[in-house]
Amino acid sequence: MTFLSGVFNHSPEIALFLSLALGYWIGKFQFGKFQLGGVAGSLLVAVLISQFGVTIDNGIKSVLFALFIYAVGFESGPQFFRSLGRQSIREIVMAAVLAISGLATVVILAKIFALDKGLAAGIAAGGLTQSAIIGTAGSAIEKLGLAADEVQRLQANVAIGYAVTYIFGSFGAIIVCVNILPWFMKRSIRDDAVKAEAELLKGARIYGNGEAPALPELVGRVFRVEGAAGKTIEAVEKSAPERAFTIERVRRNGNIIGTQPGLTLQKGDAVLVVGRRNSVIALEDGIGPEIPDSDGMELVVTTREVQISGKDFVGHSVADILVRNDDLRHGIYVLSASRGGSRLVLQDDTVIEAGDIITVHGVQEDLQRLAGRVGPSIVPSDKTDWVFHSFGLVVGLLIGLLVVRIGSIPLTLGAGGGALLSGLAFGWYRSRHMTVGNLPLAASTLLRDLGLAGFVAVVGLQSGQQAVHTIAEHGLSIFLIGVVVTILPMILTMLVGRYILHYDNVAIFAGALSGSRSANPAFGEILEKAGNTVPTTPFAITYALANVFLTLLGPLVVAFV
Repeated sequence: MTFLSGVFNHSPEIALFLSLALGYWIGKFQFGKFQLGGVAGSLLVAVLISQFGVTIDNGIKSVLFALFIYAVGFESGPQFFRSLGRQSIREIVMAAVLAISGLATVVILAKIFALDKGLAAGIAAGGLTQSAIIGTAGSAIEKLGLAADEVQRLQANVAIGYAVTYIFGSFGAIIVCVNILPWFMKRSIRDDAVKAEAELLKGARIYGNGEAPALPELVGRVFRVEGAAGKTIEAVEKSAPERAFTIERVRRNGNIIGTQPGLTLQKGDAVLVVGRRNSVIALEDGIGPEIPDSDGMELVVTTREVQISGKDFVGHSVADILVRNDDLRHGIYVLSASRGGSRLVLQDDTVIEAGDIITVHGVQEDLQRLAGRVGPSIVPSDKTDWVFHSFGLVVGLLIGLLVVRIGSIPLTLGAGGGALLSGLAFGWYRSRHMTVGNLPLAASTLLRDLGLAGFVAVVGLQSGQQAVHTIAEHGLSIFLIGVVVTILPMILTMLVGRYILHYDNVAIFAGALSGSRSANPAFGEILEKAGNTVPTTPFAITYALANVFLTLLGPLVVAFV
């Protein structure tokens, strides 16, 4: 015991990473359909390790949480801003219902169990995991006109109530969002997240690492010229509608020759044709038989994303663009298009907007020609643009320092809310200017996973020992009241969301529910279960509102208890 205490106090980072290692290991175990998960597991192990006595700097917690919430916002920025509007009414109602039900639960339990104003406010802060309530409640207590020693006693009780209930406040939200909600809806978060992602992609198939279609849309084949002898390359290519294939190489008498549009093909020439599979496989009748010989016909083709910014494209319909830029179409095949992170179906009347992204396929020379007029080519990179993202974090943390007062009640987004807002804004900006702000998926995943799990582990290490001692001293009553304050408002909000607001998709529902409680650990587990960012947009909306609504509960609890 003494040895471990010495190790942890000398090197608290050992306690942090040991919490993560054992927490994620425990989180993998399943009990029926219940699984603790890595975040909740890290919190539980951190509470146990805290009993050895661990002193860890509070700044570490702030940094880890800022990294987590900024990465979440950055990934979801484009979709978030497109989702704002009348369609966000449900999220607004969700946040309001949870705040009102949370207030009512705390006040009623305080009356039943004769809790003073300090304990009631502390239980609200811990059970609803809204630390800002400590500050707003403390300020309200100071203005009650009580004796100084009574004010000090009530403010101390705020801290006691918070310390005892905060751990389960984080843990209980995970249980409701990740286990109870899917059981209640009779569907899994992952299944509904995939379903929602498919709707956003409008049927497009997303392939995982190492996966590829057995029947690719674009193919290359070599044909021996017979039926096309005497025709120019341009004439052969124009024989197919929509220029569905191009002749990229010609071999004559064993030598590779140029492929100018006016080149006349001769019998016995070998031609390399690249294009859409359905058109290419039908060319035996038009050109000649397919041959396996590929000597000298190898060609490298590239798939690249291009962001549209050229004045000849922005604001024009697809049909107009095809007519006005016919010279660009040779050798270029558009595979897909997206706008704000969602798939865009290209039809003749589709109007192109600045920032739209097209995925194109072709040889490097054709792609360079295209990018020179359409917009910048997005070159894949595993490098993170730390100039962009460090500045984004600075902006977010500065926003978190801002305080707006409504009367005597201070309202602030805090570091977490500021980093989330900045991440959303910088993510949106990145979607419009893809040449800056690169953040590879692997790097973003590391920021999210390490940031959140590390944050909750630090919380457990800092608060676990005090919480256990307080429970031992005051009994389980405060802890059990906190359990009710954590669970009951979420269950009531869940029922409102299902039967009144008609949430049907479990992944979206879970994101909105966790955000309405500012339940960041629960949201991290939801993201892990979902396997994509579908829950993020409803979470971001309700989270921003919850930071305001729940902060207001401090003086309200003091007033009503």
